[in-house]
Amino acid sequence: MSKIKKLLQQRILVLDGAMGTMIQRYKLTEADYRGARFANWHSDVKGNNDLLSLTKPEVIKSIHKEYLAAGSDIIETNTFSSTSIAQADYDMQSLAYELNVASVKCAREAIDEFSAANPGAGPKFIAGAIGPLNKTLSLSPDVNNPGYRAVTFDEVVAAYTEQIHGLVDGGADLLLIETIFDTLNAKAAIFAAKKFFREHPEKAKRFDNGAEGAPIMISGTITDASGRTLSGQTLEAFYISVEHASPLSVGLNCALGAKEMRPHVAELAHLAGCYVSAYPNAGLPNAMGEYDEQPTETAAFLEDWAKEGFVNIVGGCCGTTPAHIAAIAKAVKGVTPRVLPVVETIE
Repeated sequence: MSKIKKLLQQRILVLDGAMGTMIQRYKLTEADYRGARFANWHSDVKGNNDLLSLTKPEVIKSIHKEYLAAGSDIIETNTFSSTSIAQADYDMQSLAYELNVASVKCAREAIDEFSAANPGAGPKFIAGAIGPLNKTLSLSPDVNNPGYRAVTFDEVVAAYTEQIHGLVDGGADLLLIETIFDTLNAKAAIFAAKKFFREHPEKAKRFDNGAEGAPIMISGTITDASGRTLSGQTLEAFYISVEHASPLSVGLNCALGAKEMRPHVAELAHLAGCYVSAYPNAGLPNAMGEYDEQPTETAAFLEDWAKEGFVNIVGGCCGTTPAHIAAIAKAVKGVTPRVLPVVETIE
C-alpha cells in the first residue's frame, strides 16, 4: 500500500489554500512578472501567475512554506494554467513543459526547507495541479453555432500530456485534475495521464502505485444551486464519468463556499468508492469580488463535514489563506476520516 493511502486510513489529510489569493498580497507589477528573462516580451504578462515560478520563484516558494507551516499535508503546484493552450493567451505556449518542471521545483524546495526546520512534521506531498483550460470540449464559444468547438479532443490530450510530462519530470507525487466544469476536458486529462505512463513505464516506477504511475486526484466544480457542473452533469453523473480512472480521490472545489457545498459533499460521500476531497472557497464573493468568510467560519463548516464522516481530504480554494488552512487543520485534527465503502462486485 502506498504511503499516502496508509495516511488516509489513519487521518484526514489537509490540502493547501488559494495560490492566486496569496500572490495578490504581494502586489506584483508587470516588471515583476517579466523578470530579466522576459523584460522585452512583446505582450503584457501580468496576471500569468504560473510564470512567477520562473521569474519570482522565491514568492511561490514562500507561499508554499506558509501553507506547510499552517498544517498542509499536500501542496499544489503553481501550474493551474501551465498548458500550451492556456499559455497561448500570452503567446508563451512554448514554455508549458518548463513551467511545470519549475513549479514542482518550487514546491519541492519549500518542502525540503520546511522539513529540515521541522523534522517531526511528517511526510508532505506535491500535487501537480492540472486546471480546466480556457477552451472547452463540451460547449461552443459561439452562441450562433452550438456545434462549433474551439479545440479538439486530441489537441487537449496533447496539451495535458505535455503538462503531465513536466509535472512528472519535476518530481510531483500526485496529479490533481481540478476545478472541472467540463468532464470531457477532464477525461482528456485522465486519458493523457494513463497513456503517458503506459508509454513511459520507467517513469511510472518512481511511484508506489504500480504501473498506474502517479495517483490521480479528481475534483469537480458544482457551479450553482442546480447541483450540476457548467456542462450540465449532475454530481452522480460526474462521478460515474470519472470512476473508471480508479482515482485516489474524487471531490469538489471552487465556485461555492462551504455552506453551499455541504449537500453536494454529503451526496458524494455516499456515492464514491474512493476517498473524498473537498476544498471550498472562503464563502461567496462580495460585490467587489472579494471573499469575507473568516478562517474560523470556514473551519467550522469543514469540522462538521469531518464529524459527519463525509471527507478524507480537506483544504481551501479561492479566498482562503494560510490562516484558513491552519484553522481547518486544527478543526479536523483527531477526527476519524471517512471509511471507504465496501463495493460489491457481481460475479
